[in-house]
Formats: sequence, C-alpha cells, structure tokens
Amino acid sequence: MAKTMVGVIGLGAMGYGMAKTLLREGFQVAGTDLSEAQRTAAAELGVQVVDSIAALCELTDTFVLSLPMAKHVQAVIQGEGGLLEHAPAGSLMIDTSTSEPEITRDLAGCLASKGHQMLDAPVSGGPAGAAAGTMVMVVGGETAALDRAMPVLNALSSKVVHLGDSGSGHVAKLINNLLCAAHLITTAEAVALGKRAGLDPALLIEGLNAGSGRSAISEVNFPAGFSMKALIPASPCS
Repeated sequence: MAKTMVGVIGLGAMGYGMAKTLLREGFQVAGTDLSEAQRTAAAELGVQVVDSIAALCELTDTFVLSLPMAKHVQAVIQGEGGLLEHAPAGSLMIDTSTSEPEITRDLAGCLASKGHQMLDAPVSGGPAGAAAGTMVMVVGGETAALDRAMPVLNALSSKVVHLGDSGSGHVAKLINNLLCAAHLITTAEAVALGKRAGLDPALLIEGLNAGSGRSAISEVNFPAGFSMKALIPASPCS
C-alpha cells in the first residue's frame, strides 16, 4: 500500500532525485516547479505534477522544499499564493535548501503561529545521494515535528542528525560548507604544487586518495571540478 503523499516544491537536480527516492520507497509524490522542463522530467518519473502551490496543497499536508536560496524559501512560504495562504491545517514543511538560520527561525515562528510545523533539514550528498537515498541530513526544529517527519527523512537519507531548535540544521550546513571550501582550496593548492613539480594532477589525486591525505573533497568534489561561486547558500558541498 502506498505511503503518505509528499509534495515536493522545487524539482531541480536535488528535488528530482528526492522525488525519485520517495517514489521508490513507496510514497505518493506530487510536485511543482517554475521550470517547464523540470516539471516534464518529474512527470515522466511518475510525479503528479501541478502548476501551483495552491494545487499542491489540495493533495497533501507534507511538503519537502528544495530551493536555491533563502529568498526563494521565503517566497514559497510567505509570498502570494504560498504555503501560508494555502496549506491545510497542521501542515509539515521540511526545508532541505541551504538557507539562512535567522530567516529559518522567523519562518518557523510564523508557521507555528498558524498551527504548522517546520524543520530545517539541509542535506549533503549531491544529486546522486538524493537519487540513491543516501544523503546526510542535519536537522533543526521541534522533536514533535521531527518524529512526524522521520518516515520521509529515513527514506531520503542514510543518516539524520537532530541538532536542536529551528535554524540549527542550517547553522550546521553552513559550517559544513565552510569546511568544504577550506578542503577545496587546500586540495587545489596541493595539486598546483604537484603540477609545478612535474606531477600529473590526475595521478597525484589517485595517489592521494589511496593514502591518509584523502578526503571526500579529493575523492568526489575535486575530480568533478568545482566553483567557489555562491558557496553560501548554493554550494558544491551539497
């Protein structure tokens, strides 16, 4: 028997992957996105695609947000036609975006005043982890909301760490991104140093990844290429 319907808002690389995982895990999934291409791709996957948040709110009271920045989360929740306007009573919002802790706390308070629950649950693992259900989720929010969300979080991730009150998850994600940026810089410097000494960068990375100098960055992010642009909130450390 199918599990609870989950509404995914934002069907880009991460949202698409999470929708795919939820479907595989037996959930019904509906979703919406501003991009026609992303809506079409999600529909082909089996997502019940709708053209507005209002329409999505007619189908479920459980929402996963996968959006680029805090301002987009604000718009989806507080903007015209958003969740505050249309969500059924007692809805649960799970924000997997990399967002800003203070904005998250404000949104959570606003939602709570209307009888809703919100968790900040940013993720690590990238699109591949989203599609495989192997992400790590660092979570902020009330225990009651966490308990309610656990079937969805367990489907999406290999590990869930509850760090405390609202905003805690987004604080942890930004700290993670800081460390990720530092490792990206040091790995780039190491490869540049090796290249100046006449080493082949690809072979150097292969050797480092077999030894104690390896890291998730050298094994995954760096070989794939990276950009320091917009590390917060969008990051190659997703």
